[in-house]
Amino acid sequence: MHLHEMSERKCDGHGCGHFDAPRGGKSHVGLDLKCSPKTAVNSPVSGTVTKINHMYSDDPSYLYVQVSENGYDFRVYYIEPTVQVGQAVCKTSIIGEAQDLRTRYQGITPHVHFEIKNANGEYIDPTPVMLAQRA
Repeated sequence: MHLHEMSERKCDGHGCGHFDAPRGGKSHVGLDLKCSPKTAVNSPVSGTVTKINHMYSDDPSYLYVQVSENGYDFRVYYIEPTVQVGQAVCKTSIIGEAQDLRTRYQGITPHVHFEIKNANGEYIDPTPVMLAQRA
């Protein structure tokens, strides 16, 4: 499923899914997009897979995939990768399957987390990117 076809995760007992939502003294740096576990997820952009990494030091099963393009890093979290670092992908390329978060966060709305970092390492709101792709 293309990220732009998913709807934003609203608020639940674990917080809200929009960019800059309050998160325990911090701000949410991405956009949570609802999808069922095992949903095939496409790359947000055409680029190169530059990183696959663990999200939590206490649980290596939760992963993210980073696709880089034109100085931007696009990351999709809570995904079981089907790609490898160094692989070229396009927007239609499946990069993995959504993982089930409910084993870590009981009662959370199933979703993937999507974030973008610019060349300066600053997080930017992915919402306009998603809206532009829907048009």
